[in-house]
This record gives sequence, C-alpha cells and structure tokens, in this order.
Amino acid sequence: MAEEPGAALAVFLERSHTVAPLQVPGLVEETARRLGMVSATVYLADVQEEELVPLPRPGGDDDGESLAVEGTVGGWAYRTMSLRLSHGRPLSLWLPLVDGIARIGVLRIGAERITPAILEGAEQLAAVTALTVVSKSGFSDLFSRVARRRPMTTAAEMVWAFLPPRTLGTDRVTSTAALEPAYEIGGDAFDHGLDDGRLHVTVVDAMGHDLAAGLASAVALAGCRSTRRAGGSLTDITERIDEDLHRWRPGGLLTGVFAQLDLDTGRLSWVNAGHPPPLLIRAHHVVPGVLEAHGELPLGLGPGYEGPRTVHEYQLEPGDRVLIHTDGVTEARSAAGLLFGEERLVDFVTRALAAGEPAPEALRRLIHTILGHHDGRLQDDATIVLAEWHPESGDTHP
Repeated sequence: MAEEPGAALAVFLERSHTVAPLQVPGLVEETARRLGMVSATVYLADVQEEELVPLPRPGGDDDGESLAVEGTVGGWAYRTMSLRLSHGRPLSLWLPLVDGIARIGVLRIGAERITPAILEGAEQLAAVTALTVVSKSGFSDLFSRVARRRPMTTAAEMVWAFLPPRTLGTDRVTSTAALEPAYEIGGDAFDHGLDDGRLHVTVVDAMGHDLAAGLASAVALAGCRSTRRAGGSLTDITERIDEDLHRWRPGGLLTGVFAQLDLDTGRLSWVNAGHPPPLLIRAHHVVPGVLEAHGELPLGLGPGYEGPRTVHEYQLEPGDRVLIHTDGVTEARSAAGLLFGEERLVDFVTRALAAGEPAPEALRRLIHTILGHHDGRLQDDATIVLAEWHPESGDTHP
C-alpha cells in the first residue's frame, strides 16, 4: 500500500543528507515504490545536452541506456521542461529535473496506472531528487563523470570550474548561456549572478585557445566577482581585470562585455572592452544599433593604454532580451568557407523565441546548429548569453 507523500518524502530528505552520490538512484527508486510506483530512474543531461544519461547504481549492471535529447519522449520532457507520458507496461511518466529554473535532467517513473496521487508524488519526488543531485555535485566527481562522453582538456576543466549554472532567474529576469567546444573550451567564459535587485552579466574572450587563454578568462571572472562583491562599479571591474592581466600575463589580451540590469527599473548599464556589441531583441525582432557603441581597447594592455572606460546605458522595455556573444559565434565557417554570420544568428534566435521555445532550449539548438555549420569542429570558442527582463505587470518604474 502506498504511503502518504509527506511521510515518504520526509524519509527521503532525512536520508539524503548522508547517502553517497552512488546511492542516490537507489534512494529515489525506494521512495518511488513507497509512493505506489513501480520504478524510478534518474537521467542527467550530458555536457553538450545531446544525451540523457542514467545515473549508475552500485554494481552498474542495470543502469539502462542513454536517451537522445532529440527524438525521444524523455528528451521531449527535457526540452520543453514539461511532464510527458509514454504508454507501455508499465506506463512511464517523464518529469524534468530542475534546479531553480535550470534543467539538469529527467526522472522516469514507472507506474501501473496514473492517478492524481501518483502524479503529485512523482512531481514532488522529481523536485527533491533535483535538489539532492545538485547538493552533492560540489563534492563528487560522479555526476560530472556521468555528464561527460570524453575527457576535457586542462583549460576546459579550469574554465568549467569557474562557470556558474548555465541558467538562472527569478519572476523578473532570466539569464541563460551556451558555449562550445565544451571539451576544449579555452579563451571564452561567461558569468551571471543576482544581487540586491540587479542582474550581473559578463562575457569574455581571451586571445588564444590554450591553457594560457583559459588562465586569462579565469583571472577575468575572478577579478570581476571579487570587485563586484566588494561593491565595485563596472569601471572598477575593468580596471581590476586590466591590472591583473597585465601583471600576471603580460601580452595576453582579453575582450569582454560587463553589464548589469536594474530589475526594478529595467535600466541596462554596460562597458564594452573591444567586444562585439550586445544585441537587443524586442518583440522577436532585433532593434538595430541601439546597444552599439564606439569601440574601446581590449583589457590587458596595462599602463600607457589606460583610458577611461565608458559606461553605456539603455532603458529596456518589459519582455526585452539582450544577447551577448563572442566572435566565435558569428565567425564560425562551413567547409565551403561560409560565415555563420550575425544575420543567421539573429534569425535563428528570433524564430525560436517567436515559436515559444524556452530560452535554454533555443540556445541549446542554436549552439548545435553552429557546430553543424562548422561540421562539428569549431576553430574558435563560441559563447552566447541571453538575458530577458520580464517584470510582473505594474512592477516597472520607467
């Protein structure tokens, strides 16, 4: 007989604090059976979001096969971040595993029949499963190993260690990112974070595509966060990065956009250090030129090249999206030498958003389209961040 969801989930939460990462799948399935379900399997998305990989169990004999994100019911649940049902014996419920608003995988529930109680229990189990996986990811290699299909370069390992979750947000703002080549990323990096009514967004592109470039991007993110958390301004951030790069990596240059968005007013402020200008997407169309600015020098040049950095400002409207990318996105070339280009980038993003795709899914498909354009092998890093301001009605202050 099935237990009350509250009692079964209370046991789950109590035990989740002390179980080893490898024991998480067993705890999830045990809880599912106590809730009247037949089975439960946890799948995590791989680094490139192409496959959903089952979490291994002790012994590893019945882990199951990976599922493609494209063309499967489980992948559909992941892509759309919605519950899906597949028929069979037993029936299968597929639920997205979500950390905040960031998707990390799916939970497959087997059940003889779907009742309101089973559905409620499955949704609650998916929620606590996601929390448990995320809480243990910081001190275990298991989940990272599951998400990888091949080894990473040292530079990529370092950059990924500095990166925040690819998607974050609240009821007023969403920010999501994508970057490739996932296993060989070197000079590109991004950062985004929420603090005291503001969204901070950073995209950097260090010269080169090696360990030195990875070090430069890591130094830039560390300098950005250190200055930001000490209450520094956007110009303080660029000064700190410029000084650190010149001191610790002479000759190493880095471009970047450093931005912050006031979530109450929608006021966007940014500094552009030699980087491609951000794009403003409004009502599924790019507003030409409004975020372009006079070019300024990249960071890392040091004394003698220090000019006052210009802080640009623009008033967003509710629903506006700001897209920041590195030049590896638009300069990716096909085998025939055809550039991917800004026009193709803009067309893809606006069409996907107009079709109602969640921003993380739009960027996932975009980055794979760029890879396909380049026959699966990029010659330069490609990074994209898409931030949307969507305040509640009546919550804006022009």
